[in-house]
Amino acid sequence: MSQDAAGQDAEVDPGGAEAGGSIPRDFKSLRALIVARREMLPKRLIQVADFAVEHPQEIAFGRVADLAQQAGVQPSTLVRFAQTLGYAGFSDLQAVFRAHARQRWPDYRERLQALAVIQDGAGPGEAPAAPDAGALLHGFLHAARVSIDHLEQTIDHVALSQAVELLAGARTICLLGVRRVYPVVVYLNYALQTLGARCELADHAGGMARRQVELLGADDAVLAVSFTPYASETLELAQQAAAAGIPVVAITDSPFSPLAQLARVWMEVAETDLGGFRSLSATLALATALSVALMEHRSAASVP
Repeated sequence: MSQDAAGQDAEVDPGGAEAGGSIPRDFKSLRALIVARREMLPKRLIQVADFAVEHPQEIAFGRVADLAQQAGVQPSTLVRFAQTLGYAGFSDLQAVFRAHARQRWPDYRERLQALAVIQDGAGPGEAPAAPDAGALLHGFLHAARVSIDHLEQTIDHVALSQAVELLAGARTICLLGVRRVYPVVVYLNYALQTLGARCELADHAGGMARRQVELLGADDAVLAVSFTPYASETLELAQQAAAAGIPVVAITDSPFSPLAQLARVWMEVAETDLGGFRSLSATLALATALSVALMEHRSAASVP
């Protein structure tokens, strides 16, 4: 990691909060501010500015220490960069990036409208034709094939083997996943228990998920699944487990995912979307392979 030269970041941007009035609370305005101020910044802050503009998704969900390493600066430089732009601290700045990242995935009504436009090419303000179920099925099947083909070509086989070995050696596997990926962890719970593994699904509905993680030991493991926009419930529990020394295996969608940063082993799955709707085809294929492989690993290890 690069060291900040003495005094290099000490100067304050002359166009900071005092001169700039209210600070941006939307990403477009913030990006424009960063670009406008770039040439007035010290060298290390320019590094942060360039990294922030080029990697907004990483800034949104990354940890300060990890982001600083990726940008080649000290963690304090990220804080200084935020304050230079007029924010109270880095978390205040990060909130703008996080809101932008979550806006990338519109609500379901907007997604349905987008699908209608895709189907019949209706222009803005034009009423779309009635939905064609067959065309929708064709589109989602195509997206599923693309997702599965991509996973087959990009899966890290070393990471997959490490995940199998780690989970096969665990006394109990705690499964974390909510909202869109909930069907994945429910299937994992079903498959693993059917195959004879001890596992439990984090109980968010009953409010016992945090306590379940607290009761795990070093010989247990956590398998967490989360994709953009990352579920705070899953991240908090995975972070809790990692801090307690419990190994975390993650299925996520980017090397810059918060889960990838704290997991002992992680696997990347990028699901193709159609009109903002993403299937779970590739993720479920990986979950099935993981379940069967770890039980085969256990069986092989028990053979004298």
